[in-house]
Amino acid sequence: MKAWKGIALFAGGTLFGLWGIKMLCSKDAKKVYTHCTAGVLRAKDYVLDQATSVKENCVDIYEEAKVINEERAKKDKETEVDDWDDIEAEEVKKEVEEEPEEKKTSTEKSTAKAKAKSTKKAEETKEETNSKKTSKKK
Repeated sequence: MKAWKGIALFAGGTLFGLWGIKMLCSKDAKKVYTHCTAGVLRAKDYVLDQATSVKENCVDIYEEAKVINEERAKKDKETEVDDWDDIEAEEVKKEVEEEPEEKKTSTEKSTAKAKAKSTKKAEETKEETNSKKTSKKK
């Protein structure tokens, strides 16, 4: 009895397998596969379009961020140069006020030298920023 049961299960499995293969190869099954594949291809195109859009937006954001940082650095340099000029001028004024009147002629000379140095520094920094701008544009 056990032997007939095993043979019956084997025969049933074989018939079910052959019937399943026949169903998978039918015209209706091929239509289903075709529609599923077309849906997957549409989804792929949509995902690639979205990825391209995100990539373009990221490039735009990156470029705008670079411009913002350049402007901020430029403002910082301008305020830094102005601050140093102001500090040097205040130090020279304090030195002039503290020294006696006999030495004022020599301090006036040093004041003129200090002003000349500060204007030279300011001009050099302006030239550097201008040269950086032109090199970045290229």
